[in-house]
Amino acid sequence: MKNKNIVVWFSCGAASAVAAKLAIQKYGDTNNVVVVNNPVDEEHKDNRRFLKDVEDWIGQKIIIAKNTKIGTTSAKEIWEKRKYMGGVAGAPCTLELKRKARQEYEKNNNVDYNILGFTIDEWKRQKKFNDLEKINTIPLLVCEMLTKKDCFSIINKAGIKLPNMYDYGFPNANCIGCVKSSSPTYWNLVREKFPSIFEDRAKQSRKIGAKLVKRKGKRIFLDELLPTDKGGKIKNWNCSTFCE
Repeated sequence: MKNKNIVVWFSCGAASAVAAKLAIQKYGDTNNVVVVNNPVDEEHKDNRRFLKDVEDWIGQKIIIAKNTKIGTTSAKEIWEKRKYMGGVAGAPCTLELKRKARQEYEKNNNVDYNILGFTIDEWKRQKKFNDLEKINTIPLLVCEMLTKKDCFSIINKAGIKLPNMYDYGFPNANCIGCVKSSSPTYWNLVREKFPSIFEDRAKQSRKIGAKLVKRKGKRIFLDELLPTDKGGKIKNWNCSTFCE
């Protein structure tokens, strides 16, 4: 490819960081490669430190793109406004703060190709994105056969500390208290590591009427979840520019 505008969507996670580095190495000499981030207030503050470290690593500034029509980057404000947090219709925070922010950026900029941080472990997600969202998406990490574990190793070898969320035992650097998860294991980990945020989510979800967690297949409110409740392995929920 030559003279194309390629956008890497950086989510402050290890995989999208590696995707940014590889895209610049692979396409940067003959194309315009930019890296874009959609900020969300509820992410761990250490994500901004990681973003700065990645900027130094890739040798360019990361562009911040927002949905300017809503005037906020807070998921909590979106939930309150919509009176909906998450369910079969997805999560409104991802729609407003990620997807619509991406669409606004694409409207104002000529984008030939997109790259997201889908690893070979997530090839089905990559295919889903291409099928349902954007056919002009380069499956870079999938083609390179890189796993998420490989991405962790690459970041570590580069001397960059991974976002703190990984240290706490979470599988990604998404917002703290991600409403896409219905896992008792996930929410009890939030309760253990971030008790005030768990309490905040419990109060807001009760107010809105959102039963965010499943116990033995039945939806319950967060304040009904017992500290001893357990589920399976925490799922790596996607929170890039489309919502599962």
